Amino acid sequence: MPDGHQAPGHESPRDVLHRVFGFPEFRGLQAEAVERVVQGGDALVLMPTGGGKSVCYQVPALVRHGVAVVVSPLIALMDDQVAALRQLGVSAGALHSEVEPDDASRISRALNDGTLDLLYVSPERLMMSGTLERLWRQEVSLIAVDEAHCVSAWGHEFRPEYRMLRRLRQDFPGVPRIALTATADARTRDDILEALDMTDAAVFAASFHRDNLHIAAQPKTTEMGQLTAFLKRRTGQAGIIYCGSRAKVERVAQSLKTAGEPAIPFHAGLSPMEKRVALTRFRSGEAMVMVATIAFGMGIDRPDVRYVVHLDMPDSPESYYQQIGRAGRDGDRADTLLLYGGEDIVRARHWLEQSNAPETERRIRAGRLEAMISLTETPQCRTRTLLACFGEALDQPCGHCDTCANPVNLFDGTVAAQKVLSAIYRTGQMFGALHITAVLRGERTPMVEKHAHDRLPTWGAGSDQTDGFWRGVIRQLVAIGALRRGEGERAGLALVTERARPILRGETTVMLREDTPDPIASRSRSRASKAAPVATVDVPAGPFDALRAWRLAESKQQSVPPYVIFHDAVLRDVAAIQPQTLDDLSLIKGFGVSKIERYGAAVLRVLKEAT
Repeated sequence: MPDGHQAPGHESPRDVLHRVFGFPEFRGLQAEAVERVVQGGDALVLMPTGGGKSVCYQVPALVRHGVAVVVSPLIALMDDQVAALRQLGVSAGALHSEVEPDDASRISRALNDGTLDLLYVSPERLMMSGTLERLWRQEVSLIAVDEAHCVSAWGHEFRPEYRMLRRLRQDFPGVPRIALTATADARTRDDILEALDMTDAAVFAASFHRDNLHIAAQPKTTEMGQLTAFLKRRTGQAGIIYCGSRAKVERVAQSLKTAGEPAIPFHAGLSPMEKRVALTRFRSGEAMVMVATIAFGMGIDRPDVRYVVHLDMPDSPESYYQQIGRAGRDGDRADTLLLYGGEDIVRARHWLEQSNAPETERRIRAGRLEAMISLTETPQCRTRTLLACFGEALDQPCGHCDTCANPVNLFDGTVAAQKVLSAIYRTGQMFGALHITAVLRGERTPMVEKHAHDRLPTWGAGSDQTDGFWRGVIRQLVAIGALRRGEGERAGLALVTERARPILRGETTVMLREDTPDPIASRSRSRASKAAPVATVDVPAGPFDALRAWRLAESKQQSVPPYVIFHDAVLRDVAAIQPQTLDDLSLIKGFGVSKIERYGAAVLRVLKEAT
């Protein structure tokens, strides 16, 4: 089987970038990664979502001889990538269970006659003997493993079938391989390289800092009220709301629909037809709210998702970063909100304790969970804290997260913590936060009277503070590990002796966050100086709207998502620059040769009619 190699006299990577993709220069580490693969070396590429990872294998695929094989985890991801490449005049195809027979035959013919540039395939399909045998007879230019964190047992979306890809070194000797991911800490990176037998690969790690992503977290008070307030300021925008269970997805989606929001549910329990309809609506460019479990999102290329909300806390910074990364892929401002509570933390720790995983794995998961908890409660720059989870040090506060926009006040909460711990201990470590709060505030609830807790010394010891104050203290004591979930049927809050005893004895000072009444409202009144507006140039509304309307009609005619034709950012540049000729268009980023040939005349016509 012949090895892939660069063809003599072929275009340079930079020429391909400009001619096909319409970009004059590579960004960041793209040029180095591309050159490594073009020259036949292996590479691991770590870039944030929207950072241009796909260019790192698509350009080499067009420079080197043969067909590039791209291993991809989801049908939606493959279809979006193939549709976008075909718009650029690239011969690309995907083989998966939902490909129409005629399209599959066309792809097979192109593969056999050597005219296919890129073939997207799932790991399961690739490892089938028939697929491998066909590829052995072809000249394979490179093998790309996308969403490579799925390879790692320590990754947040581990897929065992990805482990089979290790054999590709033996099956395709001399063919360069490139693994790509947007999220991987040091342990996951090492595991990816080991699992794929790519220990000699060059590692290209870009900064994970995305200054268009505005990160915020808020303790849960009235969950749906907080969510509704957040959405009211984002009417007409597309966003994703993540929930921890299917039942909650259905409940939240129904509540939002009743309130008039264009919300639809998505989770693994839906039928294939229901999932397909939901994905089609989301990819169409419609302004909508997708309420989903983590079964939704990986590989979704829609660039104009303006917000991501978590109603339940993810179990690791890697999962969290991957999910919020689905917002603002176009580089425009996007907002994220994580609503969390002490019950989330207690539940997550409890399930980890009950896990049957090996002790080594449990320790790693526990470390990641604690990092996630620290991220929710940090009084420091939240972006800085998140990036530290990936081994990246930000020189200064980001200026575009909630704690930068509205700095957090700390207070000495030692006495308050002692009151909470004492109340939990004296009530038998059997009750939850609501009951403990009632005891501290001196409320005569039926439960308090039933258990005679109004006779305890701690009853009424915190009557000078609000319910919210005591819930905040309890939540933060859970976060620092002084409280946990108890055992038995009535598993309430219980003391973690080694953490709680020093606090009760006054040997440890407990500094607590001062929860603000409405952090989101405050943030909307006080934007950070580095907050990026959605549009960065002066864009005439008439031409821009006309171009978007033309693009929508064109996408419907072709049955492709609007964003694979042109991103909003490209249309904004057209509306702002007002090109008069095809040569003028060629100077705008995103207009390669194929796009100018296919759409140039139409774009100029629409622009002329709208001005």
